[in-house]
Amino acid sequence: MTTAGTDAAGIFADARLMHAEALNRLAAGDFRDAAEKAWCAAKRAVDGLILARTGEEIERSPATSRALGRLSQEDAQIRDLAPRYFQLQSVLHGECFYLGLCEPLDNTEQLIREAVSFIQDAERLSGLS
Repeated sequence: MTTAGTDAAGIFADARLMHAEALNRLAAGDFRDAAEKAWCAAKRAVDGLILARTGEEIERSPATSRALGRLSQEDAQIRDLAPRYFQLQSVLHGECFYLGLCEPLDNTEQLIREAVSFIQDAERLSGLS
């Protein structure tokens, strides 16, 4: 983890870019890649939130989850964000990307599309927007 010279706003910009890529892959019919890109976008948004709130730059998913858990104990609004993060992780990253269980008729497509609201909420909670 580093704390110097890192830009939380840049991390959020990356999250929005990844979500745009997810929507592009979804439009092309590639649900699996779209799910992974949407998950990546959500993780980057939480990394931006953590950086903005703590000054810590997170590099790996387990550290993101632990830091989100710590922030959730301190802030009720972040506590409300955390279950959404873990749902995105479970469905998009775990079920769809790793297991290939990403039928367009289930909630995978909805979660991919709605990841943008997750990013917006994380950015608002970071104090940057």
